[in-house]
Amino acid sequence: MASPPVPSTTAAQACWTVAPGRAEIRSETLPALAEGEVRVRTLHTGVSRGTEGLVFRGEVPAGEAQRMRAPFQAGDFPGPVKYGYVNVGVVEDGPADLLGRTVFCLYPHQTVYQVPASAVVPLPGGVPPARAVLAANLETAINALWDAAPRLGDRIAVVGGGTLGLLVAWLAARLPGCEVQVVDTEAGRSDVAIALGAGFALPADARADADLVVHTSAQAAGVATALRLAAFEATVLELSWYGNRAVSVPLGEAFHSQRLTLKSSQVGQVATPQRGRWSHRRRLELALSLLTDPALDRLITHSAPFHELPNVLERLSTGAPDTLCHRIDYPV
Repeated sequence: MASPPVPSTTAAQACWTVAPGRAEIRSETLPALAEGEVRVRTLHTGVSRGTEGLVFRGEVPAGEAQRMRAPFQAGDFPGPVKYGYVNVGVVEDGPADLLGRTVFCLYPHQTVYQVPASAVVPLPGGVPPARAVLAANLETAINALWDAAPRLGDRIAVVGGGTLGLLVAWLAARLPGCEVQVVDTEAGRSDVAIALGAGFALPADARADADLVVHTSAQAAGVATALRLAAFEATVLELSWYGNRAVSVPLGEAFHSQRLTLKSSQVGQVATPQRGRWSHRRRLELALSLLTDPALDRLITHSAPFHELPNVLERLSTGAPDTLCHRIDYPV
């Protein structure tokens, strides 16, 4: 009697932070595909400089370790941990309606992986896979503007011209009558800001009296600048996350006399005004649908092959001010 067929397995490689400041590529074997799952061959991942930098440096506070877990994280902080949530790939096995589709998934940096079919979102037409690595940051920017609730005609300052700040500015600049200015210490960010429809200024030259200020620089000096630029009874929306670092916030000076509001925003929960009607998936689908603008390619300033990712993480964790979004490309 013939033996029953042995379910096939698949070899994969993934990037792990094995200790603070050190990452390596590890091999693993995926089990046979289960019912209702898809197998995805990765095309590109993106490095989330803020959050992944904190993870790589071992700066995740112990009290936030559970809330900080990525959806498909393996291991625990500070390491070894397989972390990441910006993955674009092609479905090579699974339900017939997804076979061959290019999809986005909140999965770490790995060559091939298996997840429930419900965890992947197909890319809409007109969105190149290489640009789709911006989806997670754009989803955060969408949530931020839902939290901030800007009004038509507002003067909006975005302090911090990184990938997230520039995406916030790009969205805000499309609101009728709004004047948007990106404020950053790197003068080289001006061309990108202008290409995305916003103005630009160095901190010393920034326009004051902003109706709304969004802060994304993750620097104490940026917080001070954001508070200084806010007009009477304006809101300063804090998008930066500092991990276990203590940050000095100047709540003296004009903070009270200007009656300012300092408010946090974080993508883990759908913003309160939308929460009753919007799911995380619907919000992600919205972000992907907005990535048809070729101007957004200017935010992807660097790319590297997958095998160089440990070195990329080390370089980004120590500065690299010339880098916005760093894309990782996988062998096909």
